[in-house]
Amino acid sequence: MPNHKFTRACAALAMTLVAGASLAAEKKLTVGVADALTGGGAVYGLPQANAVKMAAEEINAAGGIKVGPDVYKIDVIAYDDKANPTEATNAVRKLIDRDGVKYILGFCCSGSTSAVASFIGNEKAVMLVGNAAERSITTKKIPNLVRTRPPADYTGQAAGTFIARKGQKRIAVLGALDVGFYAQYVDSVEREIKKTGGEIIAREVFSLKDRDMTPQLTKIRGLNPDAILVVGYVEPAAFVYRQAVELGMNIPRYGFTSGSEEQFLRVTTSEQMEGVWDLRPTELTLLSASKNGIAYHANYTKKYNASPSPSSPYAYDQLYALKAAIEAAGTVDNTEAVAKALRNLAVPPQVVMQYQPVDGKMFDVNGQAYTSNGAFQWQKGKWVFVEDLPSDSKAYSQFLSTLN
Repeated sequence: MPNHKFTRACAALAMTLVAGASLAAEKKLTVGVADALTGGGAVYGLPQANAVKMAAEEINAAGGIKVGPDVYKIDVIAYDDKANPTEATNAVRKLIDRDGVKYILGFCCSGSTSAVASFIGNEKAVMLVGNAAERSITTKKIPNLVRTRPPADYTGQAAGTFIARKGQKRIAVLGALDVGFYAQYVDSVEREIKKTGGEIIAREVFSLKDRDMTPQLTKIRGLNPDAILVVGYVEPAAFVYRQAVELGMNIPRYGFTSGSEEQFLRVTTSEQMEGVWDLRPTELTLLSASKNGIAYHANYTKKYNASPSPSSPYAYDQLYALKAAIEAAGTVDNTEAVAKALRNLAVPPQVVMQYQPVDGKMFDVNGQAYTSNGAFQWQKGKWVFVEDLPSDSKAYSQFLSTLN
């Protein structure tokens, strides 16, 4: 005779175990995104927000984040900071105070990012910075902040060496020089070209909203430079490239802008862009991409019906780094432990950007990651990766550690 009481007890236990497993599988980790989803900064911020959402879907589909016996599925809340310091502060305060978010990603633009960095050290939250390139973001020794993109002057040094090798001696600069990280990039370029007898003969400024660059370009043309260096957001930079051609300035054009082909072609033609150099971190283009990068490009394009901006994987890589750190720390609640795990993290195999580890770690003691730098040229309608620019991540990391 079967023991019905025993059988019912076993069935009840089994149901309890199944229910427990179901509850574990249904645990949710909410991460926040603060980024420029509208306005001039949206050419960088919106693709970053999209990249985080895509990474979350991929991680969830692959089983989520595993912490002990629990599995967490990621839910993303995104707020528009409009690349504005006040809006960014409000967005992050809302994520922390109202939504209870402990992990905040995105941050494409330096002014808004620096505003948040000024107080995030006092919060029980972790901040992962993407495209924002202002050097001081990772000189403040903030233990709960890391950045995937290298500072602008790390890239500017390599760019200056490249320009000097091309033989141009008299360089005119036109760009958003009132923005700190663009000025830092230009200063680094200048230090390198001076080593070979070059000089910057003009520093003309445009703002994010400027569209008519002919006054600055006319002044530059009168100085008869060997080349022009354009630093700034995609849209005003595209107007510079277009209007330089319209003014008959047949000289080499170098830039520090990032931006996809589609973003430039909204303003200028491929013929007007032909030959332009972009000297920047080795960001996403199909000719420079790893297998991960090629897959990322295809998946993003299919999902959003648009090509990803070259800098968008900085945010995508944030979420994979966060996943690895949470699993290494064995907790989602102890943000201090997760922040420490980020500083000890090897480069996760799923990332897109080509990182240069320091002492085997993705982030150095300052919370800073480094990619290689590359020379990209516009050729027949596309950004083409031409060559690596020599960069010493360890030496720069040591330099960064000396700053406050």
